[in-house]
Amino acid sequence: MSKLEELINKLCPNGVEFKKIGKVSNFVQGFAFKNNTFKENGIGLVRTTNIQDKSISEDNMVYIKPDEYKENLSKYIIKKDRIIIGMSGTIKVGINNSDKNYYLNQRVGMFIANEEIINNKYLFYVLDNSIPNLYNLVSGSSVKNLSSNVLNDFEIPVPPLEVQCEIVRILDNFTLLSAELSAELSAELSARQKQYQFYLDSIYENIKENNVTLGSLGSLIRGKRFVHADRVDVGVPCMHYGELYTFYGVHAKKVKSHIREELRPKMRYANKNDVIIVGAGENRMDIGIGVAWEGDEDIAVHDACYTLKHKQNPKYISYFLRTSQYHNQIKKFVSEGKICSISAEGLKKAIIPIPSLEKQNKIVNILEKFDKLCNDISEGLPAEIEARKKQYEYYRDKLLTFKELK
Repeated sequence: MSKLEELINKLCPNGVEFKKIGKVSNFVQGFAFKNNTFKENGIGLVRTTNIQDKSISEDNMVYIKPDEYKENLSKYIIKKDRIIIGMSGTIKVGINNSDKNYYLNQRVGMFIANEEIINNKYLFYVLDNSIPNLYNLVSGSSVKNLSSNVLNDFEIPVPPLEVQCEIVRILDNFTLLSAELSAELSAELSARQKQYQFYLDSIYENIKENNVTLGSLGSLIRGKRFVHADRVDVGVPCMHYGELYTFYGVHAKKVKSHIREELRPKMRYANKNDVIIVGAGENRMDIGIGVAWEGDEDIAVHDACYTLKHKQNPKYISYFLRTSQYHNQIKKFVSEGKICSISAEGLKKAIIPIPSLEKQNKIVNILEKFDKLCNDISEGLPAEIEARKKQYEYYRDKLLTFKELK
C-alpha cells in the first residue's frame, strides 16, 4: 500500500469534504490598466496571452509604471507561487515560478490560498484539472468569459492537509520527470525538424531546370469572406486561413470546419488537386504556406487565402511553399501591420523550379517519408511527447478524484 493510500485510509476513509473555492482562497480579479503600456522599463503586466505552459511567459509582455497610477495597486501584485487564471476566451491556469513580481491585468484572476485549509500547490493542481468543467460554466456569445462569482462558487475536493501535501509531492515528482523527458524529446524533434528543413531546402535548390513564376502555373484566385459566427457542425466544408498554421500539413483530404449551407452560392471553392495558399498571418514568416487539397469534395476557401489552379503535382508545389528559397523571395512583398498580408500579385512573382511530372513525383515520395518521421502527430516523437502529456493528465485526474463525504 502506498503512503497516499495509507493517509487516505487513516484520515478520510469515508470521503472528503468539497468546498467552494471562495471558502479556501481569496480571489483577486485583475485591474483595468491604461493602454499606455511600455515594451520595456517597467513591471510586467500579465495578460491571458502570458499564461503559457502553466507558468508566466514574458513573450510579448508589456509593462506598466505604477507611479503613473493614483490607485493602490498592491493587491494586484503577482508574487512568487501565486496561482493565476485566464478568464476570457481560453481558460488557462498558471503559477508564478519566477522570483519576479508582476501585475495582474483585467480578465486574469489570482488565487491566494488560505494555507490553513488548502495547500497552495494542491489548489493549483486542482484548478488545472478542473478546466474542462469550468468551460461548462462560461458565459458570452462571441468571447467566452468566466466570472469571479462562478469561480468562487466552484466546488473542489479538500482532503486533509497531509493528504494534499502527499499528492503535491507525487505530482511534482511526476511533473519534473515528465518535463525532463519531454525536453529531451522536444530537443530531438527540433533537431530533426531543422534537418528536415535543410533537406527540403537542398532538394529544391538543386533543381536547376525550368524556373518559372508561380503565377505562370495557372490562376490564383482569392477566397470569399466568412466569419466565426458562420461556423456549424454540418454544412459547407471550408478551410479558414488560421487553420493552415495550426491544423493542416502539406496536404489534406478532410476539412476541420464547415459553414452555414446558405453561404454555399456565395463562396469560392478549391477543387481536388488545387493548392490553397495563405495570404495573411500574425508575422511575415507565417505568410505563403500552402495545402494541397486531395479531397473529392469542393471546399470553400477563406478570403485570406488564394487557390492555385494548375497542372503540376500539387504536393510538389505545397512542399516548395515551405522552403526558405520561396519565403526569402516573397517576404519583400509582405505588408506588415497588426496583421501581415500579401497580395496575389506578390505571390505570383515567386520563382519555382518545375521539372517533369515524373521527377516531381519522385521528389514528393522522398519528402513524404521524411515529413512523416518529423511532423506526423500520430507517429514518432510528436506522438511520444503528446503521450507523456496525456499520461500526466491521467494520473493527475486519478489522484484528484475523491468520493464526497456525505
